[in-house]
Amino acid sequence: MTFEQLGLSADILRAVAEQGYSAPTPIQAQAIPVVLEGRDILAGAQTGTGKTAGFTLPLLHRLAETRHEGGRTVRALILTPTRELAAQVGESVATYGRHLDLRSAVIFGGVKINPQIQQLRRGVDILIATPGRLLDHVSQGTLDLSRVEILVLDEADRMLDMGFIHDIRKVLAQLPARRQNLLFSATFSGEIRALAEGLLDAPVSIEVARRNTAAESVAQRVYRVDRGRKAELLAWLIGSRDWRQVLVFTRTKHGANRLAKYLDKAGLSAAAIHGNKSQGARTRALAGFKKGDIRVLVATDIAARGLDIDQLPHVVNFELPNVAEDYVHRIGRTGRAGREGEALSLVCVDEDRLLRDIEKVLGRRLPAEVLEGYEPDPAIRPEPIQNGRGQRAKGRCGGRAHRAGRSDGKRSSGRPLGTGADKSARSRPAVRDAQGDVDGNTLFTDNGNRDPVMLASGDIKVRRKGGKPAGQSGRRSRRGGAVG
Repeated sequence: MTFEQLGLSADILRAVAEQGYSAPTPIQAQAIPVVLEGRDILAGAQTGTGKTAGFTLPLLHRLAETRHEGGRTVRALILTPTRELAAQVGESVATYGRHLDLRSAVIFGGVKINPQIQQLRRGVDILIATPGRLLDHVSQGTLDLSRVEILVLDEADRMLDMGFIHDIRKVLAQLPARRQNLLFSATFSGEIRALAEGLLDAPVSIEVARRNTAAESVAQRVYRVDRGRKAELLAWLIGSRDWRQVLVFTRTKHGANRLAKYLDKAGLSAAAIHGNKSQGARTRALAGFKKGDIRVLVATDIAARGLDIDQLPHVVNFELPNVAEDYVHRIGRTGRAGREGEALSLVCVDEDRLLRDIEKVLGRRLPAEVLEGYEPDPAIRPEPIQNGRGQRAKGRCGGRAHRAGRSDGKRSSGRPLGTGADKSARSRPAVRDAQGDVDGNTLFTDNGNRDPVMLASGDIKVRRKGGKPAGQSGRRSRRGGAVG
C-alpha cells in the first residue's frame, strides 16, 4: 500500500514525499482511512511505529477541506503529557501541513505565557498542548475551545500515569459535545479502556502489536555488573565501541546529573535532561545531542516518550525502571521506523526483581552476559531500591543512600497521583514563578500543571504568601497533616 491509496490530499502527499516516505506503517494504514471517515478511534501501537503521522495526516486533510467563517479558531486540539512530545507533534503538524492554509501552535509550561497568548490571539487552527498550561489559558480567558472539531489524546496511558485525569476532565468540559475523538496510546491498560468508554462514540479499535511489546528491530541485551561499577562499565562501552550517540536512562534526576558529570570528566561529552531542568536547558541539550555535539544524553523517564531522534543507534538502561512497562517506552527510542537499534541494560544484584518483571511483560527472557573485567562480586548482597514510601533506602544502584521516592508520578501502591487517595495533595495549589512554572522538585514533566510540589521524600511542599519557602510547618505529609 502507498500513501496515495489512503485518500489524502495532493498537498499532504507532496509534504509526505518531501520527507522521503512512500508507504505507510501498519498503524497509519489502519488509522488514516478511519479518521478520514470522521469516526472515533482507540488506537494502540508500540513506540516508533508512526502513531503521530497516523493522526496528523488525516487531521490535516479534514481541516483543510472546510473553512469556518469569522476568523481562525482552534478546530483541532492535541493533548500530550510532556513538553518534548508536544514539540515533536508540533513539528509533525508543521512539516506535513506546510502546503496547507492552516496555522498551528504548541503551548506548554516552563516558558513565559505571554508569547503564547499573542500567538493565540493571531488565530490558530490546530493547538498542541500539555494539560496544565492549556488550563492556564482557559482560566485566563485567552483560549476558546468551544469550536473544537477533533480531539486527540496522544500517549493517553502516560497522561493517566502522571495523574492528569482530572485535568483531562476539565478540558473535556470546555469542548463541544459533537466532535471526533482520537485516543492513541502505546499500551491498553484497564484505565485506558475505562477512559475510552466514557470519551469515545462507537470507536474503531486498532492494535497493531501485542500489548507492551518492543520493536523486533531492537536488539536487547543485559550486562551483569556490580552497582558501584556501572558508570565505569558504561564509559568503557561507549569509548571502546566508539558509540557516537547514546541515550542513557536513570531513575532519578540527581542520578542523571551525577552520571552526566562522570561521563563528561571521562572525556565523553554528556548532558542531563529531566524535569528539574529549565525548558531552555532541555531544548539545548536535545538539540546538541541531535547535532552530534553531545555524545551522551542522560535522561529520566521524562524522555521515555516524546523524543524522536532519527536513527538513534543505542539506548542504555543505566538503571532499570520501577515500572516494567516503562522499559518498553525507553528502548522504543531506538529501532524506530523499522531501523535497527541496540538496547543494553546494566543490571546489578539489586534489580533482579525488576528484571523479572520486565521479562514477564516482554514474554521472554533477555540474553545476559558478563564482560571480562567487570564480573559481579558474589559477596555483594542485594540492597533495597526506591520504594516510594519516604523511607531512607541504601540501595540505589549507584551505591549511595538517598531519600526513597518515586520519579514516575506514582504512589508505591501503583495508583497514579491525582486519584482519590491523593485528595489532600490536590487541594493545595501549586507554587509558580513569574513564568508560570511550578517551583521545586515536581514529579511531572509539564511544569504548568496544577499539582503541588512533591519532594523526593514524598512530602508535599507549599509556600507561605510572598513566595518564601515555608518552614517545618509548611511541609505536609501525603495524608495532609503537618510533618513533625
